[in-house]
Amino acid sequence: MRSYQEEIQSTQKAVIYCRVSSAAQTKRRDGLGSQDTRCREFARMKGYEVVARFDDDLTGKLVERPGMKTMLSFLRKHRSDNCIVLIDDISRLGRDVEAHWELRRTILRAGGKLESPSIEFKQDADSRMVENVLAGAAQHQREKNAEQTYHRMHARLMNGYWVFWKVKGYKYEKTKSHGKMLTRDEPMASIIQEALEGFANGRFDTQVEVKRFLESQPEFPSDFANGEIRNQRVTDILTQPLYAGYLQAPNWDISLRKAQHTGLISFTTFEKIQQRLMEGAKAPARKDISEDFPLRGFVTCGDCERPLTACWSRSKTGKSHAYYLCFKKGCVSYRKSIPRDKLEGEFETILKTLQPAQSRIDLVKAMFKSAWEQTLAFSKEAASTITQDIAKTDQKIEQLVDRIVETDNSTIMAAFEKKIAKLEKQKLVLSEKLQNAGKPKHTYEQMFELAMQFLSNPWNLWVSGQIHLRKTVLRLAFSERMAYQRGEGFRTPQVSVPFRFFSDSGCKKEMVRSGRFELPTPRFVV
Repeated sequence: MRSYQEEIQSTQKAVIYCRVSSAAQTKRRDGLGSQDTRCREFARMKGYEVVARFDDDLTGKLVERPGMKTMLSFLRKHRSDNCIVLIDDISRLGRDVEAHWELRRTILRAGGKLESPSIEFKQDADSRMVENVLAGAAQHQREKNAEQTYHRMHARLMNGYWVFWKVKGYKYEKTKSHGKMLTRDEPMASIIQEALEGFANGRFDTQVEVKRFLESQPEFPSDFANGEIRNQRVTDILTQPLYAGYLQAPNWDISLRKAQHTGLISFTTFEKIQQRLMEGAKAPARKDISEDFPLRGFVTCGDCERPLTACWSRSKTGKSHAYYLCFKKGCVSYRKSIPRDKLEGEFETILKTLQPAQSRIDLVKAMFKSAWEQTLAFSKEAASTITQDIAKTDQKIEQLVDRIVETDNSTIMAAFEKKIAKLEKQKLVLSEKLQNAGKPKHTYEQMFELAMQFLSNPWNLWVSGQIHLRKTVLRLAFSERMAYQRGEGFRTPQVSVPFRFFSDSGCKKEMVRSGRFELPTPRFVV
């Protein structure tokens, strides 16, 4: 009789291989757990000793899997044990006929033998035919599931629902009538909205300024340890139609269309952004120079009228000093430096004077209020004109479609399709205008509160220290660059129209002539 030790050593060793199709199933631990239970029960009935288990969470179409590789290495290391490889079902090994047979051969070469409580693996013709049928059925099921998933996702896209990974500023929420759909994710949504609107209205001149603004927001995630984000992320944000409440998926044959979720900006604003991108961005200034020298490029040399440059200079004692200077050869001020504190101090003195009297502010508020009311009236009247423009656009699209049908020249067809896509975008803009005609997005107070805060005291924005706000002050408060004469100071600045109106100097006071006094037709859009 054999001893107990000999019986233990002669017990057949077995390993279990489990596979689910996604990492989500691994976290739920439902598929892997049921496979493990069934294989262990089968091993107990056969008298096998389970010595290891290997898992994968990848599609059965693939042959290269981490768990499978680890198991094959284990089998080769313990080849003398002739381990049994247990799988719950043939579909767990693979859902592709070619992958199934390749893995079968690889397991055999590694010293393993495949067994399952669902099928008996043999080498005779009938058994191989059954195995082929079952492997083919598993592949068909995988392909059918993929088709059904594709069709469901395609249908959702056609109906205006985003089905891919969410973008920054949005999150998925389950709703009663729409299922899972994109909703605002604060505070990220407000940050991105401010960046998009700022680039559209010129608050940010370049994509680099948008990048700096995003990097200045603690809630916005960075790409690098130093707090910077990639330039490509800024481009992706500026060109993403989801932020305008629209979607497109060219790889899925889904053209640009209205989405079900609410956009962060209007489609009109989105089109302004695309137009600015097409026109080309200005060359960005160096980040370190811009932050240390906010007036670089804005202040010009009083002798040659070229913009002053700026730099840091280190003295013999090792202390750093900041200077502005002219760098044009031939200029009498060439390479003659101006201390930064002196130049910027004089500029700030000028900026502090741009604070109008309260009576002027009240007058401007009254004018804005009247213009606001007139604009609302004009917007309502414009609805009929917009409707006519939409009808004309539809007619042009129909004519182009008819011409595409009549031609068989691929080049001409492509040109017509490009024109149709452009007209479709114009139609979307017109439809949005028609929908919002006479319906301002914000109240009068909301629209003009920030503007009046700036006009009443631009100094408050300047002292914030934020480079994008300082550049906004320079663009809005002054109509031209300011000239600085070395040894004398700034020349008379050319302030913008609003501040010229606010200024008391040069204002002619006389009686208004008889007749009705009318405000000029408002030019801004509600």
